[in-house]
Amino acid sequence: MKKGGGVELLRKAELRAALASSEVDSLFLDPLLEKDQVGDVTIDLRLGYDFHVSILTRNPSIELVSIQATKRRSIGTYFQETRRDLGDTFVLYPHQVVIATTLEYLSLPTNVYADILSRSSYTRLGIHVATMIQPGFRGCVPLELFNHGNSAVELIIGSRLCQARFFKSSTGGSYLPTSGTRKYFGEVRPTISRADQDKELRQLINVRDFDL
Repeated sequence: MKKGGGVELLRKAELRAALASSEVDSLFLDPLLEKDQVGDVTIDLRLGYDFHVSILTRNPSIELVSIQATKRRSIGTYFQETRRDLGDTFVLYPHQVVIATTLEYLSLPTNVYADILSRSSYTRLGIHVATMIQPGFRGCVPLELFNHGNSAVELIIGSRLCQARFFKSSTGGSYLPTSGTRKYFGEVRPTISRADQDKELRQLINVRDFDL
């Protein structure tokens, strides 16, 4: 099935063949606890054990760049780590940001990228997941959870919370640059935002100060 621009949506037979392949640059997903996680055009992914939960602080906002002389509070201090066991519950409260991962470890070929979406059953509860995983990615898939509803929702660790669609590109690519490093690569536990490492933030502040 063509998505356009030399990109093909992988279907069940292709997904199963890729998972069974012994080639180095092939699709890898572990553990795949049940065969029926592989659907017609998606693979269901399960909720992992670890969480970074957003918390309220006395600070009015999360500061990404120190504008004044005062020391900036790190992003990590706005989150609290917690862990659950398989089968335990995790409560996601309304309007709360939680950083989690999938139970599965994923390795993508250099010519395949993936869209991660919440399953319809959870979207109808107000829980929304939408992220894109670049070609060559390795790690447990990061999940940025947010409850858009008015009621808290109990999530079960290990449940099929989201689904992945895989797209094969005719051109290929790599998640790893030829020089430097990626901010998120090879991680198996949740990682909070590293937006403060974006170089252009300081440059933009300097431009503003110059104009003043």
